[in-house]
Amino acid sequence: MKNAIKSIVIAAALFFNITAKAQNAPKLENSLLWEVSGNGLSKPSYLYGTVHMICSGDYFLTEKTKKAFDASSKLVLEINFADPKETLEMQKLAMGKEPLSKKLSPEQLTKLDAILKRTSGMTVQQVDGFNMMTVMSLISMKSFGCTDLKFYELDFIEQAKKKNMTFGGLETVKSQFSILEGAYSNDEMIKMLEESDQEATSKLVEEYKKENIDALYDIITDKKVTSEKTKKEILDNRNLNWIKIMPELMEKETVFFAVGSAHLGGEFGVIDLLRKAGYSVKPVLN
Repeated sequence: MKNAIKSIVIAAALFFNITAKAQNAPKLENSLLWEVSGNGLSKPSYLYGTVHMICSGDYFLTEKTKKAFDASSKLVLEINFADPKETLEMQKLAMGKEPLSKKLSPEQLTKLDAILKRTSGMTVQQVDGFNMMTVMSLISMKSFGCTDLKFYELDFIEQAKKKNMTFGGLETVKSQFSILEGAYSNDEMIKMLEESDQEATSKLVEEYKKENIDALYDIITDKKVTSEKTKKEILDNRNLNWIKIMPELMEKETVFFAVGSAHLGGEFGVIDLLRKAGYSVKPVLN
């Protein structure tokens, strides 16, 4: 049960990282893996875009990614899930500060109940103690249509431990949850859930397996539910914060950064921001 809750909360912390599309995005080559070099670095580091969770049958890691991972000495994720303190914080944040039955209006509860019954066979009463992000992650997990979900971040951590790599995070669970909670209204969250379905998730996975960053942007963006304000809070501003942290980490050693693929592209995407900071960022194609 503890591991199940951990997976749900990780999904909650990561779900929103693939829901916003950067505007005026420069076209990127089809690659999830990018090499970062130059600007005084003695060794290259690597940037990898994840889809966070995926069915075991669709899970893959290319040889180029394995090679880059083996060449790295530090694994840095959005959140350092290898830190027990962060795991404990996740479990705390999974629960709402107040029951959903008090937080949501009767109309919102009715809509959420209908969504839960349609997607997971659950009722709103069964999730009353969780916060909205946790509920959204539960529904998102169901949209994959399988019971054997794998999490890229958890797999990377497992492999990193075997290699005795060190770990790091670009932000904390607490800060990420705070950002996400402030980025969406309850109506926007419910609208997102109404619009999501298994067909859209299947298309996302299909394009992810092609490493098609531009197509992923098209699929995971719904302008009807993602405002410009929300995009800036959950994507652009966080990218700008990460860019302040990444240089110092890369100066010391070869780092393997694994973040949501939506953070790679766009005018304020990590790739473009690193290039503007003077780094060479090239796709690893083979």
